[in-house]
Amino acid sequence: MVFELTENAWQVDLTGVNAYLLDDGGTLTLVDGGTPWGISKLMREIEETEYTLNSIDRVLLTHYDIDHVGGLIRLGIEAPVYVGMPDGAFLTGQRKPPLTNSKGALQRALRPFMRGHDLSIEPVEDGDEIGSFTAYHTPGHTPGHIAYMSESLSLGFVGDLIIERRGELIPSPWYLSYDSGQAKESILDLADRQPAVETIGFGHGVPFLKNGSVRLAELGQSIA
Repeated sequence: MVFELTENAWQVDLTGVNAYLLDDGGTLTLVDGGTPWGISKLMREIEETEYTLNSIDRVLLTHYDIDHVGGLIRLGIEAPVYVGMPDGAFLTGQRKPPLTNSKGALQRALRPFMRGHDLSIEPVEDGDEIGSFTAYHTPGHTPGHIAYMSESLSLGFVGDLIIERRGELIPSPWYLSYDSGQAKESILDLADRQPAVETIGFGHGVPFLKNGSVRLAELGQSIA
């Protein structure tokens, strides 16, 4: 289902994982792309917002995981895909996820479903500005994980760095992360540097429509 977050932003609930669609000053932006098996639903939900797949001007990818890139690969989008490194190199097949931890080993096993050779990749670094959004490198869940924050839209997307569960915020757990300690440091860094935004969307869980940055700051204080 599609849920309106703000006048120009929507949560696309793909059953267990979220994608987001928003109008950033006339530039239609997709945040993450769901799973390979959710592609039909994602396309239908986009059309419910009265846009079409061909209307998408850019994609902001928070990280390389099958439930965030699997659907994107099958969409056939020609728009540029912004993604942090080395996650972008994993996506194009230029690099392989490492076998030094269980997360990387799982990603490597799922590579046949996660290769985006034909995508137009735009590498993202910490501090890059993409439209009204600023990119924050937040490694830990994956090495190239990126959070995107727009002060002017009062809107942010934090991928899987943080999970919402029954109204509470939870750091990316160790069994889903490359490095849970690094994920914790990324949360602290993001909480310290983030702009004031009301609405925050998560890869998993219910978005916060109000006091998003306040809640993120409170999470930082609780884990410091």
